Parts: sequence; C-alpha cells; structure tokens
Amino acid sequence: MLNDKRIGIIGVGAMGGALCRGLVQANATPPNKIVLFDPHDAHVEVLQNTLGVKVAESNAQLARYTDILLLCVKPYNVVSVLEEIQESLKRDDAKPLPLVISIAAGVRLKALEAHTGEGIPVIRAMPNTPAQLGKGACAFCEGTHVTPAHMAYAKAIFESVGTAVQVPESLMDAVTALSGSGPAYVYLMIESLIDGGVKAGLPRDIAHQLAAQTVLGAAHMVLETGIHPAQLRDMVTTPAGTTIAALASLEQSGVRAALIQAVERAAIRAKELGDN
Repeated sequence: MLNDKRIGIIGVGAMGGALCRGLVQANATPPNKIVLFDPHDAHVEVLQNTLGVKVAESNAQLARYTDILLLCVKPYNVVSVLEEIQESLKRDDAKPLPLVISIAAGVRLKALEAHTGEGIPVIRAMPNTPAQLGKGACAFCEGTHVTPAHMAYAKAIFESVGTAVQVPESLMDAVTALSGSGPAYVYLMIESLIDGGVKAGLPRDIAHQLAAQTVLGAAHMVLETGIHPAQLRDMVTTPAGTTIAALASLEQSGVRAALIQAVERAAIRAKELGDN
C-alpha cells in the first residue's frame, strides 16, 4: 500500500525514530522512499546509517517532495514548523496534495488545518512509547479533506509499530489519557509489584523479572484469548486463597477507583491543553 509513496518524517526523536524503524522493519515501505529531517544531526545519522533512508536539507525541502508527511515534533513546535512548510505543501494541479499526519498531543485538527493551507488532508494521531519496540497502541482521526485512502495509509503506518484504531476526534482526549499516558500507570504498577516482592523476601532482580513478565503475560492473555479481564481474574482466584486475599486488599485500598480517576483526570488535562 505504501510502496509507491514518499514518506517524510519531520522530527526523528523517540517517536519519529520508532516510526521510521517500524516502517522499514515491517517492510511497509522501502528505505529509499523515506526522507528525514531533524535539527539534531545525531538522530538523523543513526537512522541513515542503519536503515539506508534519505535525509533532506530542510523541513521545506522534505515537504516539497513527499506524499505523506509525518509531523513528529513537540506540540509547542507544531505551528512554527507548519508555517515553515506551508508553501512547500502546495502542488501543481496534476499532483495530489500531500497527506499531513501529526502526532502532537493536544493539537486539534482545526489548529492543524489552519496552518497547513487550503485543501491539505490532515490526520491527527496519538501513538504511545511502546511503539519503540513495535508494541505500540495508536488511535487516529480524520480531518476535513481526508479520504478513505488517506486513512488506510495512516493505519498501515501505525500498524507497522503496533495496533492502530480509528476514532472520532471527540475521543482523542480519552485516548491520550488511556493509551497515551497509560504506559506510565503500568510502570508505576510494575515498580510497586517489585517493591512488594522485595518486602515479601525476594531479591530485587528476581522480583523485577517476575513482575515485568507477569504484567506482559497477563496483557497477552487479555489480547489473545479475548476473554474479559474479570473472567481471567476469576480463573486465578481460588476460594480462601492468596489471590482473593490480595484482591480484597486492593479493593479496600481503592486501587480500581484510583486508576479510573487517573484516566479521567488525564482526559480533563488533555482537553485543557487542547483548548489553550
């Protein structure tokens, strides 16, 4: 699907670099069809040397010669970059306008379209950090001038680094709160499990390994069996056993409510950031 498309990536830090590597390693597009630009030369050089991708001399040059542009810069840099490349996004009548995909948290489609130019198709996406290992979760939404083909391109790009789902923009704050910020909640949980294991007598390195693998295995069980998490939990919970004692303690401590509230608070904050 992407083999005949020239893909430009502006900003190849953690997420931009992950998308670049994912596209190549998943054979989603040939390396010589990917063009990068980042003011940090070291980021670009590593990807160029290891993957064989091309490097542009500027953001404007990259925008001028690509069909799909991935904007992987910090939210506070989005407007300045779009203003820099706006003229370069224009095409002759015979050529289709390029697709712009932004992964900037909180930057809404209306703001993106206001700075890309008339008729430019724009997609907003929210991937998360496990994309760096090909295990990401991403949601994306369509702008005014986006076609089903454009959405298919976006899905193929983000599926090269994990799972990708389409949602309306009205749900993007919730996506940011759940999967965008979600890895941090899980890291906190793993850290706490490790400390619990150490308190119970395990060496820290063994507790670390067991806690991380337990979370990974449990997540795989949810995804691969399709069984509801509550049912999977019941399968582990025997009458008068250790698990029910632990679950009762977690409920008493309000862990379930705390996690629900954390996602809710993060969604509220995401909306606040987008409204600014």
